[in-house]
Amino acid sequence: MARQDVAVLYEDEIRELVGLDADGLDAVREAFRRLSSGDAVQPPVMRIDVPEHRGEVDVKGAYVRGLDSFAVKLSSGFFDNPQRGLPTGSGLMVLLDAETGVPRSVLLDNGYLTDVRTGLAGAVAADALARPDVDTVAVLGAGSQARWQLRALMLARWPRRALVWGRRAEEARRCAEEMEALLGIEVRAVETAEEAVTRADVLVTTTPATAPIVRAEWLHPGLHVTAMGSDAEHKQELDPDVLRRADVVVSDRREQGLAIGELRAAREAGVDVSEGRVAELGEVLAGTRPGRTGSDQISVCDLTGTGVQDTAIARLAAARAAERG
Repeated sequence: MARQDVAVLYEDEIRELVGLDADGLDAVREAFRRLSSGDAVQPPVMRIDVPEHRGEVDVKGAYVRGLDSFAVKLSSGFFDNPQRGLPTGSGLMVLLDAETGVPRSVLLDNGYLTDVRTGLAGAVAADALARPDVDTVAVLGAGSQARWQLRALMLARWPRRALVWGRRAEEARRCAEEMEALLGIEVRAVETAEEAVTRADVLVTTTPATAPIVRAEWLHPGLHVTAMGSDAEHKQELDPDVLRRADVVVSDRREQGLAIGELRAAREAGVDVSEGRVAELGEVLAGTRPGRTGSDQISVCDLTGTGVQDTAIARLAAARAAERG
């Protein structure tokens, strides 16, 4: 059997090829539509926990019918790494030929593509569900993904101000200073999660919390919440009453959210998270289920991270690499 040529792309090359832009936003948006329409084969997440080092490794992937390639991704999150001078996330993706299963590309992105597609997913959710007139956005968490979320939100909304809250005040201040310089808007660290929530028009939660940090009594008319920290059975950022009080509840993948997302904790608390109550983001994007229908509604989107996002971003990276020879 003849040896197959496999393109190997390294992180520095991938960073030149893919970023937060309109093409990436469109690719992730279409991936959500295809997932909810039944066009994707996406298995449950495989996760390996490393509790001694606050670590986890996830394997995700999805085949989308009609596409000539699909991705399988291995990603890690080790949450003590910043104290070691290392990034929290790492990983790689393999792009496979859809007809033969032969690897086409190995993307040694060190977690970069996961950061990008997760940021883009937050922007897609905000674009679909937040009010058009957003003045203030807020992030809970002051790590890498908080930065990606703030940057990506600028593709969907144009706020005047951003707020950052983190468990470590110094990290929140550092994040705010970096983002203010990068985004060109006012970005300020706040002392409490409550202040961030009550002042925000769009709130994004990006923490590895295992107990709620957002209370239902802090919600206010018009608020949109994107929760993306809960991607394992032991994680939770939202009080279950947040979902009970919300007018609109959306998940990237309902079945996955019930297993590892905020939907899981809400269901265990007796909140109605049935199919009739919870739409999928792809359904909202396709117009088959309603999203926000009024400016005073409270909307919540539970993002757990889907394999179709990985296929979308890996294919974009490989296509741009091919264009550049």
